[in-house]
Amino acid sequence: MPSEFLRLLVRRFSLLLGVYLLLRLGFYLLNQAAFQATPGQVALAFWHGFRFDIAGLLLLNLPWLVLSLVPSRHRLWQRMLRVVWLLLNSLGVALNLIDVEYFRFIGRRTSNELFTIGDDVRRQAGQLLLQYWFLLVPFGLLLAALWYLYPMPRPATAPPAPAVPTSRTTAALRYLGQVLVLGGLVVLGIRGGVQLKPLRTGHAFMQTPPVLGHVALNSTFTFLKSLGAQTLERREFFTSPDSVQQALAPLPPRPRPGAPRDNVVVLLLESFASEYTGIENNGRGYTPFFDSLATQGLFFREHYANGRRSIESLPAVLAGLPSLNEHPFITSPFQTDELHGLGEILGREGYATSMFHGAQNGTMGFNTFSGIAGVQQYFGLNEYPGAEKSPDFDGHWGIADEPYLQYFARQLSQQRQPFFSTLFTLSSHEPFEVPRQYAGRFPAGTQPIHRVIGYTDYALRQFFKTASRQPWYRHTLFILLADHTSQSDRPDYQNTLGNYKTPLLLFHPGRPLPPADVHRITQQADVPATVLDFLNVPAGRQLLPFGYSVFDSRTSGRALFLSGGSLFLVHRDFVTELTADNAVRLYPYRTHQLPDAALSTPDPRLLRQYGNELKAATQYFSDGLLDNRLYR
Repeated sequence: MPSEFLRLLVRRFSLLLGVYLLLRLGFYLLNQAAFQATPGQVALAFWHGFRFDIAGLLLLNLPWLVLSLVPSRHRLWQRMLRVVWLLLNSLGVALNLIDVEYFRFIGRRTSNELFTIGDDVRRQAGQLLLQYWFLLVPFGLLLAALWYLYPMPRPATAPPAPAVPTSRTTAALRYLGQVLVLGGLVVLGIRGGVQLKPLRTGHAFMQTPPVLGHVALNSTFTFLKSLGAQTLERREFFTSPDSVQQALAPLPPRPRPGAPRDNVVVLLLESFASEYTGIENNGRGYTPFFDSLATQGLFFREHYANGRRSIESLPAVLAGLPSLNEHPFITSPFQTDELHGLGEILGREGYATSMFHGAQNGTMGFNTFSGIAGVQQYFGLNEYPGAEKSPDFDGHWGIADEPYLQYFARQLSQQRQPFFSTLFTLSSHEPFEVPRQYAGRFPAGTQPIHRVIGYTDYALRQFFKTASRQPWYRHTLFILLADHTSQSDRPDYQNTLGNYKTPLLLFHPGRPLPPADVHRITQQADVPATVLDFLNVPAGRQLLPFGYSVFDSRTSGRALFLSGGSLFLVHRDFVTELTADNAVRLYPYRTHQLPDAALSTPDPRLLRQYGNELKAATQYFSDGLLDNRLYR
């Protein structure tokens, strides 16, 4: 392999590293509010990023590297190499530019969910291009720069100087040696060094503050590493299932007399973050109706979502399964595991069970999962009168919230009682459009989502106005909560804990609810235990141990979530972190605020107790899914 070709490989690869440095800079600047850190810490994250850039670019460019081993000066061959190089790297550039905006919604770099929600992406490709057309400008400029700056071999201008005669065998051995050296360097680069285990996403978060791991990463690396990877790693913190159970501290059910056979309606509100409510922000919010309703029910002020994506919320809300893995349960190989949801348990008690979502049937696998959770009927866009031809269709995702909630109220009146029904709203989703007839009606706020949150709040007001005239209304428990957070402009929410802060409201118009501590820690995965406790329905072994009933005074509650490669456990006094390298850290708890630095000298007893509880949760989760033994 002539030295000129080695120099060309180095120059071409260096050009890619320069482009990825620009992409990282753009990602950081446009999402700067999410990364509260000193300039020195940011610079260190950029330095760490080169390691991930080298690994990601080598993985992406493997086909081009193999073709580049052919030491040909032929102009046609070199042009073909440049085309292959540009096509491969256009994918990487596109992924990183997409994450400039997508990161604001999911709080992490892209992985293989582009495949798992591929149908949804394809259906919305047109409106996404219209919404984010401006990303095409840097995309085009970067591709043009790559094409123009791609180093080509110098044309031969003179016959080469006579060389010392070399046998074919010697030349072949020399070439083979150079290929082996290059191959070794490529393997080393992909592994990220000579450490015991290859470079993985979690390594990016072993810095202070950990959130800068998103800056150190690049979307090419996270996407390629997620392809064909083992979706779940077995954890072995405890030697026996009994020790896991003991550390996880599940609570046996407690009988309560006088259980009502009431209906239950769960309203799962798209992107309805705590940051947008007035009741949680001293009246500064966009949800006047929700705020007024919260004063009439049980409003839990320390509630957290179990994930950052819509697809992660249903398993938590309907089956008590938090999202403790990067890959959503709904699209994982484990969706065929034994799982018992509220639909199944309440169905056995004679409840009519249903789920409503105004998007196209199949969106995010909601129809599939509702069936897994035992829900008897699924109502999607196909079941709505007129479907996509309806004037209520928003032109993007499905039926706008106000007409769909009115449809929901009418459908509930046709359900056999008692019923258990879940509705998932959709208007407060990008492109954040309010129906034309309400233009200018809701406060614009400071983020595109704020106006749509006001619209969804209005839709809720109209729903409850209609529902209050129905005979089933006063015999129904309403549970209102969000799937995840979204756009943020309040610094006190822009941290790991604030990224999961969502509201939880229980409202019953016909009877007083059991007493509960509204300052206990709650999570989405508490919903199944809460519903069954309220109805006094026995679940036996078919209730997962991650969540608690909000009415259970034997515990102050907890919340579990995965963020930045670390697992977090929220208690009322401390937040516990289990890092990617199994280190345990303790932070003081404050509502939706997590400090950058962990306690330097935590109470060793609490560190061990909460650390073991978090380790038990992740081991129970991983072993349960891998071995299909969630119910022991």
